[in-house]
Amino acid sequence: MTDHHKLADLRKTYEHGSLDEEAAAAEPLAQFSAWLGEALAKGLPEPNAMSLATVGEDGRPSSRIVLIKGCDERGIVWYSNYASRKGRELEARPFAALQFHWVELERVVRIEGRVEKVSAEESDTYFASRPLSHRIGAWASPQSEAIPGRGTIVARAAEYGLRFGLNPPRPPHWGGYRLVPDYWEFWQGRASRLHDRIAYQLENGAWHKARLAP
Repeated sequence: MTDHHKLADLRKTYEHGSLDEEAAAAEPLAQFSAWLGEALAKGLPEPNAMSLATVGEDGRPSSRIVLIKGCDERGIVWYSNYASRKGRELEARPFAALQFHWVELERVVRIEGRVEKVSAEESDTYFASRPLSHRIGAWASPQSEAIPGRGTIVARAAEYGLRFGLNPPRPPHWGGYRLVPDYWEFWQGRASRLHDRIAYQLENGAWHKARLAP
């Protein structure tokens, strides 16, 4: 049994890096690309994993882990089931927050902005690049819906595998999302909890950089 009383005593000292205003890139995409590149180069476990937070019509937030599949000046892309809980929430309130946590580098990146669907052509191209089992899985899973048991999904996967063979088309309920950022924050752990936080806010088409208190 876990001794929950000891959770409050857990401590970590952050001493691996620093980030100041002069060293940070003029635009957040360049800074993100540099940090993501470093995470990839160091072989961190799942450096492409990011938490995605959305808000329902009732005002309740929810979060889950998704994988980044693209990043450029247009925004950050991931793929999912449009009929899932996150899909329904984004349909009602098309804004979200993303967060990367690269523990080994003692770094966090937070991103906020408006969310839109990527084009059907982009979704088709990415879907075709996925392993066959993943493409069948997109058909088999009624994501976020209650099901009787795992056997339901296994049976549905077999059914769609027989129906489509080696060339399943992209389901109409599955595709990409793009978050168009208007806020970025880069957090670098430092000693004595005096962490570095550099934020970028989009104002009138230009990025404004500022240091935030830790």
